Amino acid sequence: MREIFENTKTAFALKTDSELERAYFLFKMIANEPLVKIGTIATNFAIKAHLPVEGLIRATVFDHFCGGVNEEDCLPLIDKVYEKGVCSVLDYSVEGKEEEAQFDLALNKILHILNFVKEKDAIPFAVFKPTGFGRFKLFEKVSANKELTSIEEDEWQRVVHRFDVVCKKAYDMDVCLLVDGEESWMQDAADQLIEIMMQKYNKKKAIVFNTLQMYRWDRMDYLESLREKAVKNNFKIGMKVVRGAYMEKEKKRAEEMKYPNPICATKKATDDNFNNVISYIVEHLDVISIFAGTHNEESSYKLMELMESKSIDNNDERVWFGQLFGMSDHISFNLASKGYNVAKYLPFGPVKDVMPYLIRRAEENTSVAGQTNRELELLKKERLRRKI
Repeated sequence: MREIFENTKTAFALKTDSELERAYFLFKMIANEPLVKIGTIATNFAIKAHLPVEGLIRATVFDHFCGGVNEEDCLPLIDKVYEKGVCSVLDYSVEGKEEEAQFDLALNKILHILNFVKEKDAIPFAVFKPTGFGRFKLFEKVSANKELTSIEEDEWQRVVHRFDVVCKKAYDMDVCLLVDGEESWMQDAADQLIEIMMQKYNKKKAIVFNTLQMYRWDRMDYLESLREKAVKNNFKIGMKVVRGAYMEKEKKRAEEMKYPNPICATKKATDDNFNNVISYIVEHLDVISIFAGTHNEESSYKLMELMESKSIDNNDERVWFGQLFGMSDHISFNLASKGYNVAKYLPFGPVKDVMPYLIRRAEENTSVAGQTNRELELLKKERLRRKI
């Protein structure tokens, strides 16, 4: 079991020689932190100045990390990876919107994606971000238990309504729905809202999934508390478990506002936290289903070993592994080849609207040097195997 992620022939079977070379070039660039910073500034400037750079972005970083500009664009890719047993999660990766019309547009987009999901076995989940349905500042104010104005109360009820509409449709269609995690200072409001949706729609099985970001040291306590409520009130829990995506922002805000940093003190503490949670979930699969979103090989092996020790089938519908498109193919495709449930997050959207997502991907990879180096090592190995 411990060698399966070394199989680069399986990992990169779908990549042509030119796509393999592009991936190698991109990760070489991402490994260079100053280059990423300069590239980020230059890209942001070029897009704001309406310079003709979309073609270049589309041919390089966009096509490597994204499925296309719309759902139809993504379909050939979805079918292609599904031939190897890897599913897709269509992720409308447009961020930072602030207006009601934009939130309604996002809702309609997710409802449309749910129709796609129902039609294709290759797309087992839909996904959205809480702030796709409402302003960040509003979530922040609700999380802080501050009194809302009458206008804000009406606005919050529209957020609740959007959540309910999409969760009800997912329930009616028997399709699972992932709700992404965000910054800690708005997450309490999202947690409370998602919990209401779980109680309403997760009576027989996990339809609505929240996200646990395990670089937060308080998330195990939250999950244990939620499980007690689930047992008491007779509902199931769906949890996407990830390490987390907002570390620098969390640390900076905690320092500026002089409250305890919600992030674990070390990477090892985060890794231990993640592994402890997946162990806890496997112990309680009767109540909790898991979508393990990880690019970490040790955590992936850990979950596989836990499943084996409990005689849980590789394809048990309560256990999913997930990785981002364009990353960790050695995990995704090798797991799928052994019959595990695997899904790639497949971002899509207009190039200029998806750039904040792409920039965050590049910055995250730069800050986790081991991840980028591992990608390069495996790409080199496959280039050598093909003698490119």
